[in-house]
Parts: sequence; structure tokens; C-alpha cells
Amino acid sequence: MQFIEESLIELIAQTATNLPPDVRAAMGIAIANEAPGTQASQALGIIASNIDMAASDEGPICQDTGMPTFDVHTPVGVNQIAIRKAIRDAVAEATRRGKLRPNSVDSLTGKNSGNNLGIETPVIHFEQWENDEIEVKLILKGGGCENKNIQYSLPAELDHLGKAGRDLEGVRKCILHAVWQAQGQGCAPGAVGVCVGSDRAHGYLLAKNQLFRTLDDSNPVPELAKLEAEIVEEANRLGIGAMGFGGKVSLIGCKIAVANRLPASFFVSVAYECWAFRRLGVRLDAQSGAITQWLYRDPSRPVEKMARSEGFPLTGREIALRAPLSEEQVRSLKVGDVVIVNGEMFTGRDAVHAHLMKNPPPVDMRGSVLYHCGPVMLKNGDTWTVKAAGPTTSSREEPYQADIIKNYRVRAVIGKGGMGKKTLAAMKECGAVYLNAIGGAAQFYARKVDRVLGVHLLDFGIPEAMWHLTVHDFLAIVTMDAHGNSLHAGIEHESGKALEDLQTVK
Repeated sequence: MQFIEESLIELIAQTATNLPPDVRAAMGIAIANEAPGTQASQALGIIASNIDMAASDEGPICQDTGMPTFDVHTPVGVNQIAIRKAIRDAVAEATRRGKLRPNSVDSLTGKNSGNNLGIETPVIHFEQWENDEIEVKLILKGGGCENKNIQYSLPAELDHLGKAGRDLEGVRKCILHAVWQAQGQGCAPGAVGVCVGSDRAHGYLLAKNQLFRTLDDSNPVPELAKLEAEIVEEANRLGIGAMGFGGKVSLIGCKIAVANRLPASFFVSVAYECWAFRRLGVRLDAQSGAITQWLYRDPSRPVEKMARSEGFPLTGREIALRAPLSEEQVRSLKVGDVVIVNGEMFTGRDAVHAHLMKNPPPVDMRGSVLYHCGPVMLKNGDTWTVKAAGPTTSSREEPYQADIIKNYRVRAVIGKGGMGKKTLAAMKECGAVYLNAIGGAAQFYARKVDRVLGVHLLDFGIPEAMWHLTVHDFLAIVTMDAHGNSLHAGIEHESGKALEDLQTVK
């Protein structure tokens, strides 16, 4: 199979950079249905531009290319050991080319392998079939939405919904609760794959497998087809909206499978997927490994543009900020303000935040902008280039952020999904704000980086290092201000009431 590695590299590259047609169509409907001029509409506009940029430049749609998960069907007699090796080689090469971010971290040492290979990574599932071709499907599901996966054991008592019993009505409550708890942290609008039944481990696998279905298909089980449609309609009445900013579209798809269970167990497993719904597949010649057919897409069909206009239309009401920032500048901002950041910023994720709790920062952070981002970076000689640079989910930094704001006088934190009460209190006390960038818009924000000035703590690995950047026209929305206001807390409260109202209607 002399062509198999290059075929797999092409599969990985296209999956990371080019959304499949069914997801594009669903996002097009979401964009058309959103009220113009709203924060959700602004977010969807940036998402549309980012989708176009990623496809045209073949750059990662989102910097978090997730845990590559391959679903492989082989004819009887085909050497699966050779296919596994080809997949691993292709993953390493795609990482070297900047199509995948190095995401494989040793769970004991915390060391990043640098090439996406490691114990049980990438994930590969094999199954034999009677066809004479090899089928390889790939899904790239980032950590932000992976963290919003959830599993319920029925009967259960659910926030805003009350008791969920061991029936389809209980299942419905679980799925709606799963969408509600994801809020903006899962990069809404999202989709869910669901398994009703099975055991804990296999239920999650079957739920994730449902994400290999197209968003426009119909469940062959009538009761489930009806439930899938109802869930999408009801979820879009919750008012979570794009990025959790509020809005009309929170869910673009719901796919449900059932599996037999133990008498004592009734699990509902939910795999939450973000708008950057990256999954494709190929059929390969079993002798040569060459691609004979693409799944989910027709490469001969031109890719239609998603964005309605070039770039992001500014209104003139945006507030320009240049880092380093003063306390006076920051306290003048309020929730809902759209800002454009220029100047220097530092990235910092989980490892950097943990490090700063015990060690002084390697840079002067007074007045700084701290960006929750794990970029895709390529090095040419001594020069680093940013290939993808969208925000990561900020809630993981909640245990650290207040202390870092207080100790080092950080003035602005950029991320997605918002943060909690402790961080909000520190922002009010010290004079700092939270700026919500658009999750998944990795190409949009990469183009705002002028230069990489340096890198610190690189031994943590590329995603977790502290990158020193200069940026221009970096657009974000103030969602937590220095006066104790939080858009995220408000949307969570209002969508919780909408969830209760759905229950009342039922």
C-alpha cells in the first residue's frame, strides 16, 4: 500500500481545515436565522469568515485539533498492524506540517510528545467488514467541547428540569440539560451525539460514533427521529446562542443511538461537539492505499463561501485599546462593549497559570493582556509563525485567575466561555476585564498576529508555553467588567429559566 500514508495525511489535512457540507449548511442556516446586529450575529460573522479563511489557506479551523480519532473498516485479511503504523506516521507528519497541534501529553509527567503520538494516541478503532475497500473516518474533537461531554444515570434530579425517569421523557431532559450546561464553553452552536443505554464506557463510545452521522440524515427509528427534531427545536428556544452570548441558535444537530443495558443501569451518554464540527472520511484501495472516494464531501464541487462580506464589518462604535492597559482604561469599559486590542499580549493556559501560582512570571505583566490560547506554531530557522490562534475555554483557569490578577496586575484576560465569581470579584477589586474572543476562530485571530516577540516556558510544550505576541485589530467583546457584571452569569440564569419554561409547556 505505497500510497496509504499520503492518503491519510490528506484526510487529516482536509478534516482539520475544511468543514463538511452538511455542517456548512447547518451553520449557514444559523447565520441566516440570527437577528442582525446582535452579539451572536457578530460571533457568527467571525465564524463564517474563519471557515472561509481555513479552507482557502488550508490552515486549522480551530487551533485545538483535539484527540485524532480514527474509525477504520478493513476487508478480511488486510494487515491492520500496517494500517495502524501508517496512521501514526501520517499523524506525526501532519503535525510537523502544522495541520495538527501537538496535543499528546503524558498523563504522569505532563510532557508533550510534540508529534501527537503517545500511549493510546491517536485513538484508532478497527472493525472488519465484507467490502473489498478500506474505509477510514476521522473526527477531530477539541478539548473544550470534549470537557462538556456528560453522562447521566437515571433516575436523576436535574437543575431546572426536576426528576428525569427511565423513559424517553427522561432522556429528553438529560439531552436538554447537556446543551444548557455547555453554555458558551462548548463553542455554541453545537451538536450532540447521544447513546441511551449500554455501560458507562461503551455508552460514551457509541455517543461519539453518532457524530459520524450527517446532520441532515433521519434516524431509522421513528421515536428517535421525532426526539432528535424536538431536541433541536427546544434547545434553540433556550437563548444560549452563539458563544453563549444569547441568541436564536444553540444547537445544529442531535443524533441518538440506543443500546441494551443492564437491569440496574440506565445511562444517557452525551458527546457534545462544537460548531467546528470536523469529521471526514475516505475509501482506500486495499492494494495501493490510494483514495478511491471521499465521504461527506465531493472534492470536485467548489467550496461555497460562508461569509457575507470580506472581513468583519466594523460599526465605528468599537473601543480601541493599546496594551499595556491602565486601570482607568479598564474601568471605563462595560459588559457588551466591543473592543479592538493592539500592541503586546501574552498567552497562558493551564501550565502557565499553575506555574505562576508558585513562581514569578518570566515577564513584567503589569497592565498586560493575558490570552487563554494554545496556538499552532511552526518554526523556520529562528523564526516562529502562528498558524492558528483561537481562544481556549477559560473556566479551567478559575482556580488561579484571581490570584494572578491580584499578584501581577493583569488588566485584561482574553478567552472564551467566561469565568466564575472569584475571578469576577478580583476584576472588580483590582480593575480588570474579561474579553470574550470567538471560540474556534483560529484563522481569524492568527491573521491579527503581527509578530512573535518571544517564547517562555517552552518546556511545557507548544500549546502550554507562554508566547509573547504583538497584535493588531484583535476583536473581542467585554463579557465581564470591573464593576461586577457578567454576561455569562446572566445568560446562564436566563437560559435556566427558559429550560424550566420548556418543562412547564410539556
